[in-house]
Amino acid sequence: MNTQVINQVKQYVTQRAIFIVLILLVIGIAIADPNFLAFSTLRDILQQSSTRAIIALGAAFILVTGGVDLSAGRVVGLTAVVSASMLQIDEYANRFFPDLPQLWVGLPIVIGIVAGLAVGLVNGIIVAKLHVPPFIATLGTMVAVYGLNSIYFDTEPNQSQPIGGLRPDLTVIGSGYIDLGGGYSIPYIVLIAIAVALICWVVFNKTRLGKNMYAIGGNIQAAHVSGIHVARNLIALYAIAGALYGLGGVLEAARTGGATNNYGNMYELDAIAACVVGGVSTAGGIGTVPGVMAGVLIFGVINYGLTFIGVSPYWQLIIKGLIIVAAVAFDIRKYMAKK
Repeated sequence: MNTQVINQVKQYVTQRAIFIVLILLVIGIAIADPNFLAFSTLRDILQQSSTRAIIALGAAFILVTGGVDLSAGRVVGLTAVVSASMLQIDEYANRFFPDLPQLWVGLPIVIGIVAGLAVGLVNGIIVAKLHVPPFIATLGTMVAVYGLNSIYFDTEPNQSQPIGGLRPDLTVIGSGYIDLGGGYSIPYIVLIAIAVALICWVVFNKTRLGKNMYAIGGNIQAAHVSGIHVARNLIALYAIAGALYGLGGVLEAARTGGATNNYGNMYELDAIAACVVGGVSTAGGIGTVPGVMAGVLIFGVINYGLTFIGVSPYWQLIIKGLIIVAAVAFDIRKYMAKK
């Protein structure tokens, strides 16, 4: 009986390890500084993590198929620059398009998302049709997208100057909030991230595309045999991921109030790390939306919380690295145990 109880406890802890780690991190930082538990701190962490969550959800679509997408960060930079360049106030001295009329705010946002989707489509076609390994395919597009973005960013009259003076109807999306009264508020960008997460959960769990995604990641040959059109599904999944990166780029420009061609640098590694820590298997076929969101929050708590209590940024990098290695090692152990 005792052995059965111990096994049940082990299974419970294994299945919910990511959430236990998150709770322990919060408790540990709160012990060091109780002010960390203030609502304003939680709001700031959620606000800073929102774009990272959307990008990580995009990366999760690819990781579950057994692939990897290294182009995410550069797509974020491209879409941030493209959307920001079209949404500057008239009075700004260094407008990217001096003669461009004031556009409806939704148009550049859609253009940014479509640009991300287009890069995702290219990735999907290269992987699914040309059978280039995802690591190499997305490495190539990562470099190409950065070059394309830099050419656009360097055009006259901007000539690689940081894009600023963004219109309030864009920046309010990243910095505005719903006032709940009593000193409590919910940022718009957090609500957008929650909405995206809910949509992704539906795709993961309630659609044929989601079921096919898990099947492809679990065993691509078996997926072929079972009648799944693997190429078509991969292209669709890479396109969705690209659109999410595009949305993340637009929101990052809105949140920070500007953009440069270096926006999004290394975001893909943060997204992959958050997914892996959140339980998305590096072998494919396993991963959940709540796990990804928890992984993003863990890194949000590490980045914000350790800075909050005065831990050196260099120690923060060491801690993040150890967490990533431990998560992958734990994932591999589970995978080997199933075999």
